[in-house]
Amino acid sequence: MLALTRKKGESLVLNNNIEVTVLEIRGDQVKLGIKAPKQVPVYRKEVYLQIQKENEAAASVENLAALKKLI
Repeated sequence: MLALTRKKGESLVLNNNIEVTVLEIRGDQVKLGIKAPKQVPVYRKEVYLQIQKENEAAASVENLAALKKLI
């Protein structure tokens, strides 16, 4: 993992088209701003993990069998 130090108002650039800016620092919270093309999805990690979990459940053998019964 790369660890970078940034101050309020400073940014970093990912893949030439995504900019992450530190907007505010308040106690132990940091507010980030993200500029990215619309086709680039941006999720909080806990939301992303939940999406992955639900996708895995939807692709499970039991669900595939249920879909086959519908056809």
